[in-house]
Amino acid sequence: MPMPMTLEQLNAANADAFVASLDGVYALPWVGEQAAKQRPFASVSALKHAMARVIQSATPDQQLALIRAYPSTAPDYETKFGLPFVLAAEGPRGTGLSAAQVSTTLARRLNNPVEFERQENLREINRIAEIRLNRLLGITPALGNRVRDWCETLAAFSEPGYAERGELTVTYLTDAHRACAAQIAQWMRDDCGFDSVEIDAVGNVVGVYHGQSPDHPRLLTGSHFDTVRNGGKYDGRLGFLVPMACVRELSRQGKRLPFGIEVVGFSEEEGQRYKAVFLGSGALTGQFNNAWLEQTDANGISMRQAMQDAGLNIDDIPSLKRDPARYLGFVEVHIEQGPVLNKLDLPLGVVTSINGGVRLLGEIQGMASHAGTTPMDMRIDAAMGVAQLMLYLEQRASAVPDLVGTVGQLEVPSGSINVIPGRCRFSLDIRATTDVVRDACVADVKAELQRICDSRGLQYSLEEIMRVAAAPSDPAMQDRWARAVAALGLPVFCMPSGAGHDAMKLHDIMPQAMLFMRGLNAGISHNPLESITNDDTELCVRAFEGLLQQLTQELNG
Repeated sequence: MPMPMTLEQLNAANADAFVASLDGVYALPWVGEQAAKQRPFASVSALKHAMARVIQSATPDQQLALIRAYPSTAPDYETKFGLPFVLAAEGPRGTGLSAAQVSTTLARRLNNPVEFERQENLREINRIAEIRLNRLLGITPALGNRVRDWCETLAAFSEPGYAERGELTVTYLTDAHRACAAQIAQWMRDDCGFDSVEIDAVGNVVGVYHGQSPDHPRLLTGSHFDTVRNGGKYDGRLGFLVPMACVRELSRQGKRLPFGIEVVGFSEEEGQRYKAVFLGSGALTGQFNNAWLEQTDANGISMRQAMQDAGLNIDDIPSLKRDPARYLGFVEVHIEQGPVLNKLDLPLGVVTSINGGVRLLGEIQGMASHAGTTPMDMRIDAAMGVAQLMLYLEQRASAVPDLVGTVGQLEVPSGSINVIPGRCRFSLDIRATTDVVRDACVADVKAELQRICDSRGLQYSLEEIMRVAAAPSDPAMQDRWARAVAALGLPVFCMPSGAGHDAMKLHDIMPQAMLFMRGLNAGISHNPLESITNDDTELCVRAFEGLLQQLTQELNG
């Protein structure tokens, strides 16, 4: 076997030798030719990103020629799109895809729009190149493999009714949930070298790796291990497995930092079995709501009973509240759960703020009447009123950066194809990086709803059912994430989080900041298609290690 090349050799080679060395990484040589002009590269990640940027900035004809340089394996796909079906056959883990996985992917992608598939092919080409470049340079993303394999192992625990269909569902204190907790605790104790591990009074799994002294302050980190029904393998779980991998490395090196690391697998964030969103992280901020204990699930089992059956001591819940003076802050890594990083071909993003949100449920009342006999100028159509409001919300939210508005539920009760709707129910979900921007939008939407109803002769009701404050990232902690990403040779891309996270709760008592990692399949989440690569996960672990190094240097003066 020839010796792997090094990045230093690639940087030092002349342009022709550089392109020749990368022969086969991409199917056409112009990618390497353009990348050669950008040397030297500070890291392999920088080289990978540079080549991906070359493709992004290429002309449509160049991109099309590159896609067509790959073999076609799916006639139906080529007939529909006029493109070969490109797929990184070695997969997100680098160990290969099964025939069933390939056929399932093909069937799914046949339903996508043409331009989306054009870009998806380019993303697959970049993944193929990444795997080939790793092989050329002798790189194995061992830490990324470990974290990804941990995720796969945890995904074996799922609830009856879902497990039989190969679906992942883990809700609060079910057998599957408790099995996950036991597995996480075992890894922390036996594999990672944590000094103490416990399952606390609400079912959180808590591992502590002491600093140079047990009395040193701690960095708090983690995320949730519960899932939505038929969810994905990486949502939440990445947030405690990545720091666990870092602690494992520290323990194996016999290394202690000037601060401790406390990793928490939060027991409940999704609110699926009980309406108790952020239960696990809320307990650490002293916000456990005792009224939750009397809630019952679909089988009539109260939360109190479920906790007692799990051997949890409810009386100990108040003692879970953390003293902020003992902590440097809270950090969380998480899959993006959106398409932005995937579209930009960036593995990591630095979170600036977790959006504050308001949810409302509304109903417009008009007059049901015959669709054939009622003239257009004499109708009192409830659904048209909601439709007009929806268009207004789209325009209003689109006009302001990082403001989003959604009507996710829309219903005409007892509707009929030949009856003008007399009632129409709807939901509103409005989120922004600041409460001021969000609330201004809410006020404008309410005013527009009133104006629409007055002009159309409609009545309405509107109820606010949720309000969550925005959680801007701590500037110093956000900057540490940014420097950790830059140290990997990657561009620093800052972005808000549209989804809620456990960091929102910890924000109430200590500085917090998050790091996002890209997901595959357009960043889809809360879905079995949720996926990540081992190479991206490796970078995520390395970024976390970079943050730890920065804190170490700061505390050591």
